[in-house]
Amino acid sequence: MAVICLLLAGGVAAARFGIVLAVLLLLISIVLFIGITVINPNEAIVCTLFGDYVGTMKQGGLRWVNPLYSKARISLRARNLNGQTIKVNDKMGNPIEIAAVVVWQVTDTAKALFDVDNYVNFVQIQSEAAVRFLTSSHSYDNMEDEHEAVTLRDNTGQINKFLEQELDERLGQAGVRVMEARISHLAYAPEIAGAMLQRQQATAVVSARKQIVEGAVGMVEMALARLAEKDVVQLDEERKAAMVSNLLVVLCGEKSVSPVVNAGTLYN
Repeated sequence: MAVICLLLAGGVAAARFGIVLAVLLLLISIVLFIGITVINPNEAIVCTLFGDYVGTMKQGGLRWVNPLYSKARISLRARNLNGQTIKVNDKMGNPIEIAAVVVWQVTDTAKALFDVDNYVNFVQIQSEAAVRFLTSSHSYDNMEDEHEAVTLRDNTGQINKFLEQELDERLGQAGVRVMEARISHLAYAPEIAGAMLQRQQATAVVSARKQIVEGAVGMVEMALARLAEKDVVQLDEERKAAMVSNLLVVLCGEKSVSPVVNAGTLYN
């Protein structure tokens, strides 16, 4: 009888131990299942434990993360920011319209999530601020009486490099790397566009006239030198002046000149 009681007690204990073991295995399975997560390509999971930063998982695939960790997903893909057209005064005080396109990417996930409030909004605001600063530091183009080394219109490549450097400095604290930045729109503001167009046209006309006059003077000098060299005709100073005047009229005039044939002598 005592043996039977011992066997029954052992069976009950074994059954209880089996139930406890089963419950433990079930709990462990649930914990392991909860910790399984999927990380997509070019995506990261930032982990924190009770407010402390633990680390970032960037390797894609099926991964297990401690269920006690708080997880935040963040994209590591390159993103485009097509900035809005804004009106800014350039270095000379002329109002212009300008916009920029920025290609950026998160490189430091901890800085992006914890050092700034909203890193996407931060990129947008700082990009506009950088464009405004760049515009106010350079002239739209060169004026007649002032020649600047780098202008917004004539030095696009250098301006884009300056913009990239300015954005890198501003966005570095948010863990963002600027891959490319370029000016996508540049024009005078509508209220001065007409006047600036007339100024540009006048400048172009003056520049063209200057080249024409320089060329005409060179041709006159060459003509007088060749006449004297070949001893074709001897001209006094008065006749030389008349010849120079006639040649300049012919070479610099906008319309074709009708020649007048002198049937007499040069001095009649």
